[in-house]
Parts: sequence; C-alpha cells; structure tokens
Amino acid sequence: MKRLRHTVILTLFIISALFGAVAPLRAQQPESLWSIEQSLWKGSNIGEDYTVELSGGLWEPTPVLVASSEQFGILGSNINFGDDLGLTRTQHPEFRATFKPGRKHKIRVSVTPIQYSQEHVLERRLVFQGIAYDIGVPVASTLRWEAWRLGYEYDVISRSRGYFGLIFEAKYTRLQAELNSEVDREFIRAQAPIPALGGIMRLYPTRFTPITAEFTAFKLPTRVGKEDYRAQYIDFDVFGTINLSRMFGVNVGYRAMDFSYLVAHDTADLKLDGIYVSGTFRY
Repeated sequence: MKRLRHTVILTLFIISALFGAVAPLRAQQPESLWSIEQSLWKGSNIGEDYTVELSGGLWEPTPVLVASSEQFGILGSNINFGDDLGLTRTQHPEFRATFKPGRKHKIRVSVTPIQYSQEHVLERRLVFQGIAYDIGVPVASTLRWEAWRLGYEYDVISRSRGYFGLIFEAKYTRLQAELNSEVDREFIRAQAPIPALGGIMRLYPTRFTPITAEFTAFKLPTRVGKEDYRAQYIDFDVFGTINLSRMFGVNVGYRAMDFSYLVAHDTADLKLDGIYVSGTFRY
C-alpha cells in the first residue's frame, strides 16, 4: 500500500507539472463543460483535439487465480489462490499514454502493475513445485503480474460523433506466483511478449461524454511441435468519460482480463474484472 500511495502521489505531481507547463494554451480553448459556448450536441467533440493524452487511475478487480506446477516428476495441486491461500480484492494503479500524430493514427502504451500478498492457514494439503504443504501450515503467498501494452490504432471509420478502429499491439506479460512457509519457499514464473489484435469503438451521445469499448485477444493452439503448449490473453474494456474541458476528463469503466497458459505440466489461469476510475490530461 505504501508503494501504491507513492505511485498515486507521483502521478498527480506529474499531471500538475504538465498542466502548469501548458497553462497558456487554455486561453486558446476556453470552452469547458461549465462554460458552454455551443449546445451539448452541436459543434465539435470536446476531447479529440490533442497530440498527447495521459491517463492514470485505480482499478479494483475481483481476482480468480488457479495455478499448478510440477517438479521432480511430482504433479502439483490445482491451487486456488482465493479459496486455498486467502487472496482478496485489492486496488491497483493503471497508467496509459496515447500519442496522436494524425486524425486516424494513434500509438498507445499502458501498464498495469498488479500485486497480491496474503497469509493464510491451509485447510487442505497442497503440492507446489514438488513440495507438500500440509493442513494447518501457515503460508504466505504473493502474486505479481506486470501487464504492458504497446500498440498502434488505426481508425478505419471516423465520423463527427464517433469512430471505429483496429488495434495491433504487443503485450508483454510477466507473472510470478510464490509460496513461502516454514517448510520451503517455491515460485513459478512466466514471461513472454504476446501479439494481439482487436478493435475499438467510440460514440459521443453528447459533445462532452464519449462512451468507448475496446477488445483485444490472442490465442495459441493447444499443441506446438511435440510439447503441450497453450496460451490465451483476452482484454476487454468499456468506459464512459466526462470531458470537463479540452484538456481534462474523468473516466469510469469496467475492465476484464483473462490470461492462461499451459507449458508441459505447469498451468495458470488468471482472471481479473472490475470497476476503475481514472483521470485524463491532454495537450
């Protein structure tokens, strides 16, 4: 939680500094939600005239993680980090940046650092990385998941009240699950760049309130060569924005992420979904 507070404070400081650096630009774009020069429906959309867009917020998803790991030829238990290890909901920071060199072109970067840490007394016997953890043993567990996204968006259809675009991106995922007790300390780690394709749609019910939905996904076949190998990544995001002015907006949305893999006898299935709130700054 201390690192999360420091991250939020640093984000607010950066946004404040950028706002001070470009404050003279406000005189060129005086229109805001509380000082409307035109109607809510007539005129250009507020929030699309930018070169750089920065967003930061907090996401509190409901986590579901099931993992299993083999070692020394000993098959591992299917460990549910919620039911077996006491994993509960936690807030996580989320950061996004968009560079818009042209009306239909966007370069997107985002990162969601996710971490869960908890302690729990086992209610059933678990086998992880070839080590047995018996009933009644207190176990400290940690889950770390860093989800980076780097992508390009091309808006195929662009109209006065919205657009539809295609997304081509690379997701870099690093996942680590760790169990620590008086018996032993063991962990599994998976990391890989994952290509993904998807689409995005934005509609403007009013000039100040766009609604956006986007979806990206990637899936590998169940078998590659002579080894069992499977990987799947699905990311769905829908959110509404209130643009207080050309430069500032507030977002409320719902995001769902599904990541799973199978490598030989090691498996992991991680699902996160929940509401998030964020702020947006543009210039």
